[in-house]
Amino acid sequence: MAFGITKQELLDWKKKIDRGELAFLTHYWLDDRFPGCKTVTKVGCNDLDRLKAWGKNYGLRPEWIHKRKDGYTHFDLIGERQRQILKQEGLFHHIW
Repeated sequence: MAFGITKQELLDWKKKIDRGELAFLTHYWLDDRFPGCKTVTKVGCNDLDRLKAWGKNYGLRPEWIHKRKDGYTHFDLIGERQRQILKQEGLFHHIW
């Protein structure tokens, strides 16, 4: 279940993806499969090669990419890996 973002934040994330940029969106999220995790960061880009290359820098495998039919393909970052990547990207405002 996702919550904690505004429609505008979601639209801004989608616009960045549409422009071929790497886009980060963090929101609250609960899933029984990941106890102790309360947020997820979606890192998207419509340039699949760029997204794969970015992920490779952080040890993320291409098969972990969530390929969406609507074009908003992304990695889902959770837990400690999420925090580490956000810190390395300088996106401290995404760490809750």
